[in-house]
Amino acid sequence: MTEPQRNDQELRRLEELHLLRSMGVDPYPTSFNKTHDAATILRDFSDDAPDALNTVHVAGRIMTVRRMGKASFWHIQDHSGRIQIYLKKDDLGEQYDSLKLYDIGDIIGVEGFVFRTRMGEISVHARTLTLLTKSLRPIPVAKEETDEQGNVTRYDAFADKELRYRRRYLDLIANPHIKDTFVKRARIISVMRRFFDERGWLEVETPILQPLYGGATARPFVTHHNALDVDLYLRIADELYLKRLIVGGFEGVYEISKNFRNEGMDKTHNPEYTALEIYVAYKDYVWMMDMTEECLNTVVREVVGTETVLFQDVELSFARPFRRAKMFDLYREHTGKDLRGLSREELLAAAKELHVGVDPKASAMKILDEIFSVLVQPHLIQPTFVTDYPVEMSPLAKAHPTEAGLVERFELFINGNEVANAFSELNDPIDQRERLEDQARIRADGDDEAMSVDEDFLQAIEVGMPPTAGLGIGIDRLVMLLTNNDSIRDVVFFPQMRPEH
Repeated sequence: MTEPQRNDQELRRLEELHLLRSMGVDPYPTSFNKTHDAATILRDFSDDAPDALNTVHVAGRIMTVRRMGKASFWHIQDHSGRIQIYLKKDDLGEQYDSLKLYDIGDIIGVEGFVFRTRMGEISVHARTLTLLTKSLRPIPVAKEETDEQGNVTRYDAFADKELRYRRRYLDLIANPHIKDTFVKRARIISVMRRFFDERGWLEVETPILQPLYGGATARPFVTHHNALDVDLYLRIADELYLKRLIVGGFEGVYEISKNFRNEGMDKTHNPEYTALEIYVAYKDYVWMMDMTEECLNTVVREVVGTETVLFQDVELSFARPFRRAKMFDLYREHTGKDLRGLSREELLAAAKELHVGVDPKASAMKILDEIFSVLVQPHLIQPTFVTDYPVEMSPLAKAHPTEAGLVERFELFINGNEVANAFSELNDPIDQRERLEDQARIRADGDDEAMSVDEDFLQAIEVGMPPTAGLGIGIDRLVMLLTNNDSIRDVVFFPQMRPEH
């Protein structure tokens, strides 16, 4: 086994580990009977009844050490916060002398009683102390000062964003407040799941490894299955499999899934991301808009506590109803041009006139999308349903019954970012085949994000899929909005990073 290169601090800790073992101390015992956490003690202690917490067992990571001869004051940190530990030589005997072998970062267990110090701090007076984990690497520790008004100032904080993302475990230790983001993320998903379950819709699981990718326009990740000797794709969406379940007789299915897209990374894109997709039979996109409003309004009220969210100094209102605007009306509003029905060449000329840079070989769909992204999307701050897209941009959506060339689709934009996408799902198998074949031709012309023809899916809807409404919500982007984080990396525990070397 190759021993890692260690710095002086790490070598000192390793020596301490060996010394503790030579003294009969097990630095990695199997368990500890923890009875209280820091927050509970700080909440429940009363000067009027101090004996109520006469025996507590607490455990956590050492974050500060202050030695004063025959007494020491340490702070430990657990999942709920920090609490001070008071250690006396008279109580711990010979063990007290070995405390010099303990470091910030070590995890300890303490049995003792709760009291308030002369400085007014609620603390645990240790009767016994148990080393639970010896830390062999130093941890970043911010220094804190509290003024007379109770304001806390932090110095030397662990603030390097890239290092925080790479070493999320250190980030969680040094900046425990970020746990709130991930607790809120879990709460958002929990509320959404309950919202769907209460309406009788079934949570399901569909394949991550797929023989054909589909359900969105994106570049996939490719892998190889050795036993079958076939290439497989990590899913870019779970849409086509969920629709197969609607064909099979389920009338409402949803999945909260990990999807993977082999594309660029920025503040709103990570190659691996979390999405919710739901499909409900006998409904259309208008019904789905109403349901989406109700769902998100419920999530915001239960998670945030109000119908408004402050994001980067912008107050976002999730009060119903959300604004609804047709896509080509928004083009006219923000470009001054009517782009509906224009050919690829005419759209290319319009993009040039509007100073929107596009690839000269781009399809009409790509040109329209780029103009929208640059000139329309940044204006969509309050929750806005953009409806009635051109068919070229929506190969899986049902044709609009009264607007030729358009489909029944909406996207929800909040603070200039797409958060949700929905259709009245195309269930005409002849039309669907023609659309996918058009996508295949676009792909053959060089657009590697265009869809492929999925024969098994086409066979499924030839069996017959009822009228269906489908919705996809980007969970990560929703969490960003509700936790006031402007980067997707701040709401994903372990975002994708470039290799360090």
